[in-house]
Amino acid sequence: MDRYVLAHDVGTSSVKSALVSDRGVVVASHTTSYPFRYPKPGWVEQNPEDYWNSVIENTRQIIATDIRYTAHITGIVFSTQSMGIIPLDAGGNILYPNITWVDGRAEEQAQRLMRMLGGKKVFRSLIGVEITGKDVIPKLSWLKQHCPEVYNNTDTLLDVNGYLKFRATGKKVFEWTGACSYGFNLKRKDWERTVFKAAGIDMRKLPPLVRSTDVIGTLTSEAAAAMNLPGQIPVFGGCDDTQSAAMGSGANSDGRAHIYLGTSAWAGLATQKILKHKNGAFFLQSADPDLNLLVGITESAGSNFDWMIDNFYKLEKEDPKIENIYNFIDSETEGIPDGSDHLIFTPWLLGERCPVSTTTTRGTLFNLSLEHKRGHMIKAMLEGIGYNLHWILENYERDFGFTVDTLRAIGGGSVNEKWMQGIANITGKRIETITEPTMAGAIGASVCAFVGNGTFSSFSEVNKMIHIRKVFEPQADKQEIFSSLYKTYKELYVNLRQTYKNINTKRFSS
Repeated sequence: MDRYVLAHDVGTSSVKSALVSDRGVVVASHTTSYPFRYPKPGWVEQNPEDYWNSVIENTRQIIATDIRYTAHITGIVFSTQSMGIIPLDAGGNILYPNITWVDGRAEEQAQRLMRMLGGKKVFRSLIGVEITGKDVIPKLSWLKQHCPEVYNNTDTLLDVNGYLKFRATGKKVFEWTGACSYGFNLKRKDWERTVFKAAGIDMRKLPPLVRSTDVIGTLTSEAAAAMNLPGQIPVFGGCDDTQSAAMGSGANSDGRAHIYLGTSAWAGLATQKILKHKNGAFFLQSADPDLNLLVGITESAGSNFDWMIDNFYKLEKEDPKIENIYNFIDSETEGIPDGSDHLIFTPWLLGERCPVSTTTTRGTLFNLSLEHKRGHMIKAMLEGIGYNLHWILENYERDFGFTVDTLRAIGGGSVNEKWMQGIANITGKRIETITEPTMAGAIGASVCAFVGNGTFSSFSEVNKMIHIRKVFEPQADKQEIFSSLYKTYKELYVNLRQTYKNINTKRFSS
């Protein structure tokens, strides 16, 4: 019988769990969703217990499909949303909800930290980019300033992955890829201590660092009983979801690129180089300890689509005669020309990280007229995400010298063939989709365990697990319209940036 890894892909809105064989077959899977909390404008929190309860629920559902699998599970691994801030006291109790990666509450602290380190220009020369209120260290400063009791009682700061490993094994550690979103030196493979110290953050609250392939421990008896599993299954370091998705796309050798289309979106490129961050794009540790990952994250993609459904298709969503709301919406875009009759939707409903880094910018529906219908808005929204990805890739070439001609597409959005053709046309890149696009994160995470337990000799063996489903080539006759609208798309940000700042700075401040 094959060897299996139980991989939990803990995203922004749900946990997708999969039992993955060493041949790349997902033999069983289950998904559980959880909510956000928005206590104030710009704040986005989640309850860490929701992550753990979802992991337990998914595991029990997967094991229920065939209890015989439990004897062949060789590891458990987590792939999680990055930049989580979960403070625990000495007894392991949660002191504050997870301040998620899309939370932008700490703009004041970000500006203060840059002033302390010589100002924005000096900070850019040191780091490569300015920090914002969405970055971790400013949010840790916010916690220290506004919740001193919580900060002072914090024994350990963990991200989502570290918290789940703690619940599974009782061990408190921080894995390399997750440490990148806090402050990690890629050359030294250690915390970036200068910035923590400048912000006044006590580094004794940060646990030891581990690699993605390291064995953290085995399931505690309590965790095993909750999951209905044996107690001696090893738990591995795992990685952030961006890195696991990159691994699960198969685009994981030097110079190869992928795009992810889920709740958020991003463009990633595997590289051995270590360069300065620029224009919201970051060099991160890859799941493979010997590689790095250049990534530019678009904060809101699928979440924009969900917002459109909830606010413009509410009745249709609840209509029992409409079996599939996505197919219904897709039918409404039929006949709408590429370029959506010159309607532009900017997808910055939660602010943005890349290709521009801003906490105050928000979405815009530009050039709306009486000729436009709901279907135009949907198509314009999908095209807007394509423009954003094109801008990121354009910056990769200009800022870092990386030129790509093929993008491996993963995530739930990649099953929308019209959208994939549209992105091929907007970016001018060849798009490849794979057979298990929504499980790329779980498959990529499973490789950390398969390498860690010796089943695979290297991360390159993931390519045996990935299969191409369909290829989309850019169409030459679409280049003129998309080139023109893309130029306008960028002009919208430049012309409205200060206006957004004027209207939202005070509103989003704590």
